[in-house]
Amino acid sequence: MKAVVFTLGCKVNEAESSAIEAGLEEMGVETSKMLSFADIYILNTCAVTAEAERKSRQLVARVKKFNANAKIFVCGCASEKDRKPFEEKGVTFVCGARRKQEVLDAVAESLFLNGVEMPYPKNTRTRAFIKIQDGCNNFCSYCLIPYLRGRERSRSIEDILYEVESCACPEIVLNGINISSFGGGLEGLINALRGVDKRIRLGSLECSAITGNLLSELKNLKDFAPQFHLSLQSGSDAVLKAMNRRYTRSQYLEKCEMIYSAFPDSAITTDIIAGFATETEKDFEESLSIIKEAGLARVHAFAYSPREGTAAYRLKDLPQKVKSERLHRLLAAAEEARIAYADKFLCTERTIIAEDKNQGYTDNYIRVYSDSELIEGNKYKVKLLKHFKDGVTGTV
Repeated sequence: MKAVVFTLGCKVNEAESSAIEAGLEEMGVETSKMLSFADIYILNTCAVTAEAERKSRQLVARVKKFNANAKIFVCGCASEKDRKPFEEKGVTFVCGARRKQEVLDAVAESLFLNGVEMPYPKNTRTRAFIKIQDGCNNFCSYCLIPYLRGRERSRSIEDILYEVESCACPEIVLNGINISSFGGGLEGLINALRGVDKRIRLGSLECSAITGNLLSELKNLKDFAPQFHLSLQSGSDAVLKAMNRRYTRSQYLEKCEMIYSAFPDSAITTDIIAGFATETEKDFEESLSIIKEAGLARVHAFAYSPREGTAAYRLKDLPQKVKSERLHRLLAAAEEARIAYADKFLCTERTIIAEDKNQGYTDNYIRVYSDSELIEGNKYKVKLLKHFKDGVTGTV
């Protein structure tokens, strides 16, 4: 019996899919992440943009091409938003984003297997994504996620520590929908991880999370990866206000300075939306300029996608041509920033953890293509040599 667990969307979805995989394997089911022939398909969907939602709906038809008689189980944000399009396609089971234990229960019932409680996610040889919280209370004007994932709730520090200590991989990533709101404060969790002998990386952060106390606690970790994904969305104060983001451009830059002061080699990465409904050309230019001013290492750029049910949906959308043109310029600026950041580390040595036999990532999130064969999950000291593809070459 083979199951494919296929995931669209964020790292939280990936972690939850990995837990579903682990549960299926406990039930004696062979699993794969790759779309191929299988008896069972678990489709973990996304609705962060209209395009992601469209791709989620198309997945059902895609997997039926591999096996028209397969049992199909759908979960995630797209089915939380609207389960009807999936039910109309004749799938076996549909649930949303908040009750993924139900997927394992439904599979067990459908196949007459003994059910299992949702286990911890499967670990790769390289890293484990540790989900520390779920939900979001921010209600940014463009975002559906608080409606789909629900209000914020956090795991206990004791439970997180148990999962971390159970991991065999060399790196852990603390992730969630909004880890900045971790119950009791993120500083307390970091303090509890001081004795962990693994590389620790943080998921996406809000400006409010960057405090002197947090940075001090991070310095006390045995092996902290100084990459801060500090969510931005726009470099314009006017657009930030319209988005209901709770910081200004100058406050964002102040947080970047705090990070660089504590960790000079830090990579600050971010997300920027091109073509928000109220964005003028001047506003967009401010988004372009902050990339260089903040010294950003990587930018995840995407065009604004109006989502029905959000506060911004009632605003008049910009023409698609304008959004596409701005996205093109934003992507070009993002590539320039990536190269400029990597430039600073050429001819220096960094430690990588091998992703496979050819490549790995430094602690500050530079992809390194090795000139010699690596062992997945092992650490190596490498000298960074020259730009190559989306990273640099390196010699061990």
